[in-house]
Amino acid sequence: MNRGTVYIILFSILFLASCSASKMAMKKGDKKFKYGEYEYAIDYYNKAIAKNYKPGEANFKIGESYRLSNRLKEAEPFYQASIENRYDDEQVYYYYGLALKSNEKYEKAKEELETYLASSNDEKIAELVQTEIDNLIKLNEIVSKKNFYRVKNLEKINTHAAEYSPVYLNGELYFTSSRFGGKIYKATGTSFTNLYKVKTKGARVDLGSISSLGDLINSPNTNDGCVAFSPDGQTMVYAKGNSGRKKGSEDVDLYISRFRRGAWSAPTLMRISNGKAWDSTPSFSRDGRTLYFSSTRRGTIGGTDLYAATKNRRGRWSNVRNLGPKINTVGNEMFPFQSSDGSLYFASNGHPGLGGLDILVARREEGKMVVENPGPPINSSSDDFGIFLYTPDKGFFTSNRAGGQGDDDIYTFINNDPNLKIVNYYLTGTTHTNDEDGNEILLPNTTVLLYGANDELLNEALTGRDGKFLFRVYPEEEYKLMGEKPDFFTSRASFSTVGKTIPKDKLTKLETNKVFRTKIVLDQIVLDKSIVLENIYYDLDKADIRADAALELDKLVTILADNPGIKIELSSHTDSRQTAAYNDDLSKRRAQSAVSYIVSKGIESDRITARGYGESQLLITDDEINKLPTEEAKESAHQRNRRTEFKVIEYKKIEEPEDTEDLEGDLEELQADESIEPAGTGTELEDKIDWDN
Repeated sequence: MNRGTVYIILFSILFLASCSASKMAMKKGDKKFKYGEYEYAIDYYNKAIAKNYKPGEANFKIGESYRLSNRLKEAEPFYQASIENRYDDEQVYYYYGLALKSNEKYEKAKEELETYLASSNDEKIAELVQTEIDNLIKLNEIVSKKNFYRVKNLEKINTHAAEYSPVYLNGELYFTSSRFGGKIYKATGTSFTNLYKVKTKGARVDLGSISSLGDLINSPNTNDGCVAFSPDGQTMVYAKGNSGRKKGSEDVDLYISRFRRGAWSAPTLMRISNGKAWDSTPSFSRDGRTLYFSSTRRGTIGGTDLYAATKNRRGRWSNVRNLGPKINTVGNEMFPFQSSDGSLYFASNGHPGLGGLDILVARREEGKMVVENPGPPINSSSDDFGIFLYTPDKGFFTSNRAGGQGDDDIYTFINNDPNLKIVNYYLTGTTHTNDEDGNEILLPNTTVLLYGANDELLNEALTGRDGKFLFRVYPEEEYKLMGEKPDFFTSRASFSTVGKTIPKDKLTKLETNKVFRTKIVLDQIVLDKSIVLENIYYDLDKADIRADAALELDKLVTILADNPGIKIELSSHTDSRQTAAYNDDLSKRRAQSAVSYIVSKGIESDRITARGYGESQLLITDDEINKLPTEEAKESAHQRNRRTEFKVIEYKKIEEPEDTEDLEGDLEELQADESIEPAGTGTELEDKIDWDN
C-alpha cells in the first residue's frame, strides 16, 4: 500500500469520525432542547456548527434556545445565520423579526418581515408576520405618547442575579431572586430562584431586613417564585417547578399556603393547576374572589395566555376560563395585576410594543375592554413585566433593560400626572325575602351573580349572615343581577351606572370611592301554592296568545329557565257567565295555548302541565258579585276570576351552600395598608358616602 493510499484512508477515518461527532453533538443538543435544558443545548449546537454540520438548523435551534429562555436579544445573529444557510422553516423569519425588534432595530425588523411576507408559503406564519408588521407600524404612536412616569432602579435590592415579580404587603416587599448561588437551572445556566422579602416603606428599602421565606416555601432544587397574596394577607399562591421530575417546560404549577398561628402552612398543589401545562404568575383580584394566572394549557390563543379562576360558594377555586382575545394574543401574556380602580395590568409580547415583553393595561370603558400601552419609560425594548401598584400613582415593576445591575432588576416608579384622579365604583346591596305577614327579612347565604349587558358573567358573591353583597362596577354600563338560593325562586334585578359618572373636575382626591346600593327579593318555593300571572288576557271566546299576554308569559319562561329544578302546573280559570261545560273547554284550550307558547321558547314540555279549571275555582262567587254596587265593579270581579295561575308541583332541591362570614371583611379588603393613604375604610363605605339608589 503506497503512502497516498494511507493518507486517503486516514483522512476518510478522520472525516467519518468528525461527522459522527458532529451528528452526535446535534443529537445531544436536540435531547437537551426537548427537555428544556437550553443552556446545555446551546453548547452542543455550537459544537455542531464548528464542524459545519447542519448549520441552518443548528443556528435556528440556538436562536430558539435563547428565545425560550427569555434571552431574545441574544438570538438575533443565530436566526440571521440560519436564514443565510437557507434553513427550511419559515418560523425563522418571524422570530428573526422579533429579535431585531428587541434590539431596537425597528426599521430593519419591518423590512425583513415585509420581504418574507412577499414570498410566504405558510399562511399561519404569514398571519403572525402581518400582525407583527401592524404592531411595528403603531410604534410611533406608543413612543410619542405623553405621560408623566418616572422610573428608578431599586439599586439596594438588585444584584448581578435576577430579581423580579415584586409584591407589596403590610410594609414588606416580596420578590423572586436567583441570588446566592446554589444548584444550576439547566434552561438558563443560572441558579434556581427562591422567594425573599424585605421591609420597606414605599420605595425606601431596609436592606438589612432581607430574608428568605424559608425552607418550607423554598425548595433547593426547584424554581420558586411569582408570589401573590389574598387581600387579607392570609393566603399565598406562588409558582413552583422545574424540579426535573417532569421533562420539559410544563413542569411548573401553582401552590397554595395559608397563614395560620403566625406561620405559613406547607404548600399544596392547587387543583386548578394543569399537570400538562406551565402555570405561573398568579395574582388575586382586589376582592380576593378571582385568581388570575398565566398558562400554556390546551385552548390557549398563543403561547401563554391569561386565565382566571373564581372562588365558588364553598370557598374552592374553580371555573377556570381564558380571558379571551381582547387580552390574549398569538404571543405570550403573563404577570397579571389588578389595580385599585379595577384595571388589569399584564405583560405581553403580542400586543403592539417596543420589544420583548411590554407592560399593558386593560380597562373597561362603556362596557368594552380597551388595552393600552403606557409607553416609555415604563416600557423599553427589553422585557418589562411584573408590575405592582401599592398606591394609584406609585409602584414597582421588573425589567432587564440596559443599565441595570445584572439580569432582571426591580424598578420603582411614580406617575406625576396632575390630572390623575381615580374613582372606584361599587354596587352593594342586601338579599331579602318576605315572611308570612309580608314583611321583608334579610336572607343570608344567597348567591348573587353580576352580569354585563351581553349576559357576560362578571362576578359572583355569596351573602353572609348580614345578607350583604358587594361588587365593583364601572361607569356608563348596564348590569343584570341574579339572586339564587335553594328553596327560593331565582330573582332578577337590573342596575345601571349610565349617567352616574362623576365628572373629573368635581374630584378633589387622588382616589374616590362611589358606592351605589340595591336590593334583591327572593320568594320562597312552596309546593302547590298558586301564583297568579297578572295581565294575561284573551280575546272573547278565544284561546290565542295576545301580544300583551306573551309579555307576561315571557316572565314565566324566565322563571322556569332560572329555576331548572322545578316543574309546574299552569292553570286557566274562567268566570261563570257561560255554561260550565263551555267554560271548562275554553279554560283547557287557553291553558294548553299558554303551555305551547312557553314550550316554543325552549322550556322542556315535561316540566309544565296544562290544566283548565273552568269556573270551578272562583275567587269571587256570583252572589258576592251580584251585591256589588256598579257594573264596573262587577266586571272587575269577573276579570279576577278570569285568571291564569301557576304552582310548583315538583321541586328538585339544590344543595345548600356553606355559611360565610359577614361582608365586613370584604369591605375591609377595599382599603390598602395604613401607610398607603387608603381611599376609604369599610366604615366609610357604609356610613360616610352619599348613597345613590
